[in-house]
Amino acid sequence: MSDLSEFTNTLKASGAISAEEAKKAAQSLADESVTLEEKKAFLIALHEAGETVEVVTAFAEVFRGLALDPQLGDFASQAVDIVGTGGTGTGGYNISSATAVIVAACGQPVLKHGNRAITSKSGAADFLGQIGVTPQADPGVLRASVEELNFCFFFAPAFHPAFKSIMPVRLELAKSGQRTIFNILGPLINPAKPKRQLLGVGGKDWVGPLASALTQLGVERGIAAHCILSDGRGMDELTTTGENIVSGIGAYDALDGQWSAERYGFSSAPVSSVMGGTPEENFAAFRAILVGEGDAGLIDTLVLNAGVALHLVEAVDSLEAGFVEARAALTDGRVSTWLEKASGFFAKHA
Repeated sequence: MSDLSEFTNTLKASGAISAEEAKKAAQSLADESVTLEEKKAFLIALHEAGETVEVVTAFAEVFRGLALDPQLGDFASQAVDIVGTGGTGTGGYNISSATAVIVAACGQPVLKHGNRAITSKSGAADFLGQIGVTPQADPGVLRASVEELNFCFFFAPAFHPAFKSIMPVRLELAKSGQRTIFNILGPLINPAKPKRQLLGVGGKDWVGPLASALTQLGVERGIAAHCILSDGRGMDELTTTGENIVSGIGAYDALDGQWSAERYGFSSAPVSSVMGGTPEENFAAFRAILVGEGDAGLIDTLVLNAGVALHLVEAVDSLEAGFVEARAALTDGRVSTWLEKASGFFAKHA
């Protein structure tokens, strides 16, 4: 019997495993010699027992360690990742990716981790591909991207080779609708380990736990959020279309509550404002904002997110100042100029 099967039996018998056992289990999942059936049984048993903060943190530590190093540690202390877990099935707009562009255009370093669409029409890689961003793992190009654009993108499959031996079981379980710890792990394993993070969470019950996990992983300033849209559905973003459940990370760890649009002077927007389409449609909507023709609700949601992110990186003294700065960047040419510069950079390094 393998260690992983023993951990499966422990979960079935007691409903829990320790952090050290979780680390060993994560290593076993990345081991190609462990059978698909053993991995499948463990992931199901873990989900049925309930993934704890300790287990999620342990898994994240292991897969951070197994990731390729982009060699950008000197940027990590001031950089932010703006990312969501996905998995809500609401088909929302690429809020995190568009926000990342705004923050980078404001001169702040963004080290973004993400993937292609899984449960929506347009994932981070799909949206950013409209700018010309391609999956890139060359440390020299990544460093140049940060230095020239205040931005780089880590395409998850290129930085997590350990997932190769896990993907078959994930796909098999996904076909049957079985969720696993990997549905929430992605935003916790950015290979550059930035110390600031704005995290969108797919389920409201995971906002606090994932905030705690990121605090334990060393994120110094961050916010985790889930929005309950006005139509009752959930979204892994901060929006102005419903009630945002928020929890603080690191220096914000005392933060816990609900944010509405009105709390920060925004108008409540209809859900349609934050619904997305194809990557081409979403990027066209972003372009429309830059020429004064965008949806007001979407603009407010992007300003909300970018303002929060600017406060996380200490570019502004207050959230309100962040909102002012983000809105100005959309209208004064900074974001348009950034897009042109980024397009040229990525064309050169394609």
